[in-house]
Amino acid sequence: MSAAFKKALKSRQKDHKERSQPGFRKSLGLLEKKKDYKLRAEDYRKKRNTLNALRKKALEKNPDEFYFKMTSSKLQDGVHVLKQPTEEVTDEQLKVMRTLDMKYVEMKRVAEGKKIERLKSELHLLDTEGKQKNKHTFFCDTKNEVLQFDLAAHLNTAPELVNRVYNRPTLETLQQKTLKGVTNAKQLKKLSKQRQQQYELLKQRIEREKKMFVISQKIQTRKDLMDKTRKVKVKKETVNSPAIYKFKKQRKR
Repeated sequence: MSAAFKKALKSRQKDHKERSQPGFRKSLGLLEKKKDYKLRAEDYRKKRNTLNALRKKALEKNPDEFYFKMTSSKLQDGVHVLKQPTEEVTDEQLKVMRTLDMKYVEMKRVAEGKKIERLKSELHLLDTEGKQKNKHTFFCDTKNEVLQFDLAAHLNTAPELVNRVYNRPTLETLQQKTLKGVTNAKQLKKLSKQRQQQYELLKQRIEREKKMFVISQKIQTRKDLMDKTRKVKVKKETVNSPAIYKFKKQRKR
């Protein structure tokens, strides 16, 4: 193999790499390589072709041209927005729609009422905050007995069960059988937390049922207002109650 051919071999040639930015020129920024130039050039050509196409389209546009979007859209803050078509609904159709809405709300309200009754039957509202606290008075003969009075020992029950207002078993009962699988204070605390969550759920459902009742009243009021009769507003509408109107009595033929 000749020496000239060896020099021309691609496998024996070195990779010629582009130099990096010299240290004394780092303040001038990144030194652009060929790959950076190719990206910049491609972006420039793309923008130039877009501008040329838009310029050509504007020059060749017919001023008398018409298309239907001209009437169905409007310019809002420099952006074309489609106009929402107005629905043609008669008074009878509106009344039917109001009736269906009211029936749907009433159905949901009845369902909530059934869930509330089921929760009340399970919880019995034994230790709610709004319930009046019962009083149990114990009498002692001397002050020394008052100071040494032990409520758990007097009631013959465990100290963890003293604050319960229901199902407070005695020590003999606890020894004979467990209280529904409860054997320690940790399980009692867990059951108390679950019961409190049930009370919170019951409170939320009662509030939701009241809101649905107010919504159904407001829908009924709007439906009554659709009749073309003389009316006088007695009370304004609020969040918790609908508006009250006084209608003039009119004989229907």
